[in-house]
Amino acid sequence: MELIKSAVQWVLDLGAVAMLPILLTIFGLILGQGFVKSLRAGITVGIGFVGINLVIGLLTGGVGAAGQAMVQRLGVNLGILDVGWPVGAAITWATPIAMILIPSIFLLNILLLAVNFTKTMDVDLWNYWHLIFPGAMVFYFTRGVYGDGTALVIAVICALINTLVIFKLADWTAPAVEHEFGLPGISLPHGETVNWAPVTYALNKVYDAIPGFNKINLTAGNLKDKIGFAGEPMVIGLVLGAILGVLAGYDAKAVINIAIQMGAVMVLLPRMVSLLMEGLMPISEGAREFIQKRFPGKDVYIGLDAAICTGHPTVITVAILAIPITIVLAVILPYNQLLPLADLAVLPFTVIWAVASSRGNLLRAILNTIVILCVIFFFATNLGQLTTTMGHEVGFAFPEGATQISGIDMSAHITVWIILKLLDFRNFPAFISGVAGLVVYTLLWIWVRNDIKKTYASQSDKA
Repeated sequence: MELIKSAVQWVLDLGAVAMLPILLTIFGLILGQGFVKSLRAGITVGIGFVGINLVIGLLTGGVGAAGQAMVQRLGVNLGILDVGWPVGAAITWATPIAMILIPSIFLLNILLLAVNFTKTMDVDLWNYWHLIFPGAMVFYFTRGVYGDGTALVIAVICALINTLVIFKLADWTAPAVEHEFGLPGISLPHGETVNWAPVTYALNKVYDAIPGFNKINLTAGNLKDKIGFAGEPMVIGLVLGAILGVLAGYDAKAVINIAIQMGAVMVLLPRMVSLLMEGLMPISEGAREFIQKRFPGKDVYIGLDAAICTGHPTVITVAILAIPITIVLAVILPYNQLLPLADLAVLPFTVIWAVASSRGNLLRAILNTIVILCVIFFFATNLGQLTTTMGHEVGFAFPEGATQISGIDMSAHITVWIILKLLDFRNFPAFISGVAGLVVYTLLWIWVRNDIKKTYASQSDKA
């Protein structure tokens, strides 16, 4: 067991940049693409990920620092500290359930592909933590009642059920990933992002029913058409960066610096995603040919990191605008106790489906984001004690003065909250809220289940 754990940890420590090219080269060979073509594709994808990570680092560094400066400037003081997704990932990997779920989720994915339950092949092993996190939460929630052994079994079952849901969501939304973000053959099996798709698509149907409002369509594209050079992505990034710097209380030099950084992000990130797709296209086409020869009429999607969608100009624009909105909501929401800090930098991930469901409509995307954030603050406050317990159990070093921890990313899992409430059947109000949450979420998904297919029907969508 220790040898397996060490081997898995060695692979994880290599990271996506090193291992994804190797995996995709092997995958290309299996698909009959030839060694040179497969190797070139794998290396190109690796280089694309290096570029994306560098630009996202620039984005998160500037955005995160400015957001924290805004929080400190406003003197916001709340009881649950947002410690960020890296801490959430570290805590998840340190839980005893992690090494059981890594092979379990991988084998489940292969089985689901074989029986046609999913079209998604999730190759993003380093973000498996988002699929393991639900199991870790369930384990620490139930161990006090059932003991470690039974709690472990319950946690594994719940994590795998959650994985089934996330893969189906990834399949359902893959056509939107292709047509809205220009990523054919790709799906995003990330619970903290894709689980918002039924909510945002339902909101979009509501917007469509509002007279007058349903005629407003302000996108990054038509904004450029209307105002010319001032509407270009680099100028929008420049302006938004300058506004962010002013709100953060920066001096003139720092304002200019962050303005140029955000302008650079708006230009560079889409280009890095294009480079990534250049490498993925041969693999994606090879996968489709391989599957269609052996299983006519069947498609397969490559499941990747949601980071590849953060290069969309509207995603970046909405994410930057969401920073002051997030801080204001943290202050005014009467139930909230989460102090947004580290995860202000992950807002580009949080808004992906707010943007995709609105088809790039800026106003709708911002309204979607506000709804998402309101729910995230509720989850963070409601589950703050459990998240804190997980941190204590794995020996996380709490920042000085922090009594409870959570994060925007950790609190973005709708399905996790529903599962935890359904398991809390000894607490009748909590259990009923879980049942209500499950019913509402299911009905929303049923309500919008055909919307994506209808939206892209004219573009010969086969999903």
